[in-house]
Amino acid sequence: MGEDLLLLGMPQTLALRTAPLADPTAAILVLYVAEGAPPAGAAAAHWAATGLDFERVAGSAAFRGKAGQVLDIAAPSGLAARRLLLLGAGPAPDPAQPVAGAAWADRGGSLAARLMALTPGDVAVILDGPEATPEAVAELTAGLRLRHYRFDKYKSRKRDDETAETLEIALHVADPAATAAAIAARLPSVEGQVLARDLINEPPNTLGTVEFAARAAEMASLGLDVEILGQSELEALGLRALLSVSQGSARPPRLVIMRWNGGDPGAAPLAFVGKGVVFDSGGISIKPAAGMEDMKGDMGGAAAVTGLMHALARRRAKANVVGLIGVVENMPSGTAMRPGDIVRALSGTTIEIVNTDAEGRLVLADALWYAQQRFRPRLVVDLATLTGAIGVALGSDHAGLFANDDELASRLVAAGLVTGEKLWRMPLGPAYDKQIESRFADIKNSGGRPAGSITAAQFLLRFIDSTPWAHLDIAGVALNSPASETNAGWASGFGVALLDRFVRDYES
Repeated sequence: MGEDLLLLGMPQTLALRTAPLADPTAAILVLYVAEGAPPAGAAAAHWAATGLDFERVAGSAAFRGKAGQVLDIAAPSGLAARRLLLLGAGPAPDPAQPVAGAAWADRGGSLAARLMALTPGDVAVILDGPEATPEAVAELTAGLRLRHYRFDKYKSRKRDDETAETLEIALHVADPAATAAAIAARLPSVEGQVLARDLINEPPNTLGTVEFAARAAEMASLGLDVEILGQSELEALGLRALLSVSQGSARPPRLVIMRWNGGDPGAAPLAFVGKGVVFDSGGISIKPAAGMEDMKGDMGGAAAVTGLMHALARRRAKANVVGLIGVVENMPSGTAMRPGDIVRALSGTTIEIVNTDAEGRLVLADALWYAQQRFRPRLVVDLATLTGAIGVALGSDHAGLFANDDELASRLVAAGLVTGEKLWRMPLGPAYDKQIESRFADIKNSGGRPAGSITAAQFLLRFIDSTPWAHLDIAGVALNSPASETNAGWASGFGVALLDRFVRDYES
């Protein structure tokens, strides 16, 4: 037998357990069916017990087994279950090419969506066949939890289907113990992604700079070393680019440093840096009013880094990792930075401010330089909801990837393909560098509309020494993204699963 696993979520608590394939007993029985094929393996025996003609029933319901399709049969004859659900698994598996983890996560998401629409009851899910490995079932579990996520803590009146009941799900598999172990290994990344979603969804009046830093500080209980630098420390160190963004706000800036030391003592860490603008009004170069409420999510990069560090600590990762988040608010006021100002960054580079709404790169410029100079990392990856231009270029299916190192870029792309958090590499080059040349300073903080995401990356490259570096522009995928099988909410938590997978490849 396997073991019980509790997944906290709303509206219900998910109580999962693994169990043998034989003799499932539950109010709801779930079988997966490949596209264009009848139930196979253990599912075939359960279907046969109903005495129904599969081709006739499936044909009348236009059920073809496509991913996400559901065939719902109430009070099926021959079964103890009061409801039988057939879920489409998509194309039949090719033994030479196993089903990707993201596809298994989608299966779990579609299952969660269906179960949440039904009267609560215990559930038995049959998962067999050579493709239903412990790791694959763990991905299904991850998708189930992520689709089950809701952020409704501020709703006074709950929806009718919201209860405090526990949804008990038994996963009937060939090897319950191994599957339970795989699920337990996968859950920390899911928890980190849920944390990132919570942070992004939180309203800006309750999650300011101080509150965000406090949430990160709480993770010291997991074994992380957490250090928080405030206004005076940042001024003394000379992070004037970061400070220039915060100077118009009543909320003080913070640089939060989270360290996980799970690798070889003294080994250079992997560094991850996140943009944490808790609200971005655009400053003096103020944004249009329409849609400005979405700018509570302009800290999506910092949320992802925080979620990643939570995941690494929870699973006791065998790697040295440092996560830094620059947490500020960009507001217009009498003390705000102005177009035409020139600031000197921590690196000594002078920056002409031509657009106060190009603020995230100022935060990252100092945070990246600080990370490299203090920690001498093996590599550094930054995440930021940096430009609207990346959404125009790539939509919401891929995040933009910029890198000065081909191997680093390849590893990130590969991790994205495994997790379903896909990246598309974008160019860098001298031609784009010319767009950020300044008449009065070393560089200016915006190259204008043409190639806006590229020139933003070129700006960041000015603050990278010889360290392998990658920049992930996640503005099109981190928030307000289209609903998917694993996300029915506003914030996706993009980046946590990707980077957790990436870190695994470097573990000792």
